[in-house]
Amino acid sequence: MSAIKLKQLAVSHPQGYHLRQVVEDVSLTVEQGECFGLVGPSGCGKSSLLWVMAGLNPHWSGDMELAGTHVQPGTSFTGSLRREVQMVFQDPYASLHPRHRLRRTLSEPLKRLSIDNIDDRIATGFTQVGLDTALIDRYPHQLSGGQRQRVAIVRALLLQPKILLLDEPTSALDMSVQAEILNLLNQLKVQQQLTMVLVSHDPDVVDHMCDRSATMQAGRIIQLSEKAALDIS
Repeated sequence: MSAIKLKQLAVSHPQGYHLRQVVEDVSLTVEQGECFGLVGPSGCGKSSLLWVMAGLNPHWSGDMELAGTHVQPGTSFTGSLRREVQMVFQDPYASLHPRHRLRRTLSEPLKRLSIDNIDDRIATGFTQVGLDTALIDRYPHQLSGGQRQRVAIVRALLLQPKILLLDEPTSALDMSVQAEILNLLNQLKVQQQLTMVLVSHDPDVVDHMCDRSATMQAGRIIQLSEKAALDIS
């Protein structure tokens, strides 16, 4: 069963009073439970494509289906799709409020959905990613980069998504912490039967994580690969 279906997708960014097209004619399918990689040089359009799948950029055209829901261009995600598709950003500060303790940041989306046992869910999430629950009441700046990225993963998984989008989730971390985070994501993928799309400029990371991958260049997919590191130079 396909978790993601994209057909002839084009993506644009506002530039002044105009739109500049950055992705053109992308068609791909990601199966349920698969980790699919998007690899390519900076500016090739891979993150732009991911942000559309996260509902963060309405300027696109084509056909898109996520977790069985057909998405219309120019519309915001509604209903179950808002929790079924979650994203982990390159910089965890993008999803962690610097002036709020972690408990408050992680609790807010659960409160809006009237979910019970919020404190227990957060504590369980911390344990799952190998974090001491004593950190729950700290501020983001009191954690290391690797700890913050683990908290960002907890934030994304608390809503029990079907699709997890990963935008360069380890590029700002040192090599040993990178390996820890990537292995953690692999474990969570199996445990929670997640479908993942991983964006990276590093083909070795994609080869380690992904079942299949696509190389992008100048806004287009130029090659599809089965479990192989790709030359993007």
